[in-house]
Amino acid sequence: MSKLTLQELESHLWKSADILRGSVDSSDYKNYIFGLLFLKRLSDVFEEHKHNLIQEHGEEIGSILADDPEQYQFYVPQAARWEEIRKHAEDIGSAINIAFEALENENQTLEGVLTPIDFNRKEVLTDSVLQRLLQHFSLLNLTNNNLSEPDMLGRAYEYLIKMFADDAGKKGGEFYTPSKVVELIVKLLKPAEQMRVYDPTCGSGGMLIQSVEYVREQGGNPQSLSLFGQEKNLGTWSIAKMNLLLHGLPDHRIEKGDTIRQPKLVEDGEIMLFDRVIANPPFSLKEWGREEAENDSYGRFQYGLPPKNAGDYAFIQHMVASLKSDGMCGVVMPHGVLFRAGAEGRIRQGLIESDLLEAVIGIPSNLFYGTGIPACILIFNRNKSEERKGKVLFIAAESDFQEGKNQNTLRDEDIQKIISAFRVYEDIEKYARVVSFNEIREHGFNLNITRYIDKSEEEYQIDLVSVLEDIEKLEINQANIKAKLNSYLQDLGIGDKSC
Repeated sequence: MSKLTLQELESHLWKSADILRGSVDSSDYKNYIFGLLFLKRLSDVFEEHKHNLIQEHGEEIGSILADDPEQYQFYVPQAARWEEIRKHAEDIGSAINIAFEALENENQTLEGVLTPIDFNRKEVLTDSVLQRLLQHFSLLNLTNNNLSEPDMLGRAYEYLIKMFADDAGKKGGEFYTPSKVVELIVKLLKPAEQMRVYDPTCGSGGMLIQSVEYVREQGGNPQSLSLFGQEKNLGTWSIAKMNLLLHGLPDHRIEKGDTIRQPKLVEDGEIMLFDRVIANPPFSLKEWGREEAENDSYGRFQYGLPPKNAGDYAFIQHMVASLKSDGMCGVVMPHGVLFRAGAEGRIRQGLIESDLLEAVIGIPSNLFYGTGIPACILIFNRNKSEERKGKVLFIAAESDFQEGKNQNTLRDEDIQKIISAFRVYEDIEKYARVVSFNEIREHGFNLNITRYIDKSEEEYQIDLVSVLEDIEKLEINQANIKAKLNSYLQDLGIGDKSC
C-alpha cells in the first residue's frame, strides 16, 4: 500500500476549508483545521506507538507499558482519542473541546495551546458541519509509518499557513512572512549548532523552523539549536507551538505576551541573551508601548525612545539588547527607519556610532501579505570583523524578483546574489557599496540606499555639432545619388530633368 504523499496531504487539508466555507469567516479556518490536524496526528501516533509496545513486549507486559504516560512523547487520554470523538453524533463541538482540555491536562508542553480553539460554537459550527469535517479527517492515516517523508506534517502545516495568508489577505500577513524572505535572513545570519536563536515577534514560528532547516542543510545537528520566541496574539501563539511540535521540535520556549511591554524571556531580572535574533515585527506599529518603555527596567532603549506612533526602533533596540557579545541580528523594516528624523534619527545615529550596523539591504516591494510597501533588511553585529569596522554595506536588490499576480517573490538566484554581496563585502557597480561612517555622517546619518548607490542610467551627452555634420553629409550624399540616377536615366532616354 502506498504511503501518503505531501501533495495528497496538502490537497486533503485544503479541501477541509471547503467544508467550513460559508459557516465561518475565512480568517478563522486555520484555527479549526490546525486544531483537528493536530488532534488526529497525536491520536494516530499514540495508537501506533501503543500497538508497537504490545508487539515488542507481548500482550501482558506490552499492555501495562501502553497505559504508562511515560512511554509517550504525548500521552492521549481516552476522551481525546479519535475513535472516541467519532462516537458522538451530537454535541460534537463540546466533545472536541473536552478532548483538547484532556490533552492539555495530560501533557504539560501543550498547556494553553489547544483550549483557545472553541469548537462549541453551535450557531456556526453545526453538528452536521463537524460530522463532515471529522469524516474528512478520518480518511487520513497520519501515523509515522504511513508518511512518505519524516517532516511531512510540518511542511503541510507551512503550506496551510501560506495558503491561509493568501486567502485571508491582510489578516494573513499578521502571522506569516514569505518563506523566501525568511530564507534570505537565515542565510545572512548563518545559525550554527549549539546556538540560541530568538524571534521576539515569532508569529507562526517560521523563522525559528527555517533556522533549524539551515543547520540541517549544513550537516549540523538541528536538535542542538535552542529555540526561543514570544508572540502577542494568542491564536498565533498556539499555531507556533503546534507548528514546532509537528516539525518534531519539542525543545523550544515560546512565550505569550507583548515583547515590548512585557518581555517574558528574562533571567535573573535581565533580558536573556542570544546568538542569533531574527524577526519581522509589525511595521510602524502605533501604540507600541511608549509609556511602559519610559520606565523600562531592562535598559533596552539606551539610544533613545521612539515616537509614540512608530514602534520600529523599539523592536530594533530590543533585539540589539538581546544579543550576546558576538551575536548577530536580522530584522525586516519599512524604509522609513532609514531616513525619518527626530527621535528615530537620534537612535539611528547612536546605533551607527556604536558600530553595530553591518548592512542595509533594500528588497523588492510587494513581497509581503497585506502591504505593497517596499521593505529593507537590517543586519546588526556585535562582533564585526576588523575590515568591516567603521563601515556599512548597502545592497540595492529592489529590482531582482519574480513578478506575481498578487505578490512578488524572491528567486533562488536573487537570494544568492544578496548572500554573495554580503559575504565579499565589496563594491559592486549599481548593486552594492561599502560606505564609511564619515560619509554617512556627512549625510546626517540618513541611510537611504539611493544616497549611496546610484542606479540611474548614464545620460549620453549629445554633440550637436557632430550631429549637424552628419546630417549635412547625408544631404550631400542624397544629392549626389539623385544626380547620378538622373544622368543614368537620361542616358537610357527614359528620364526627365527631375528625379
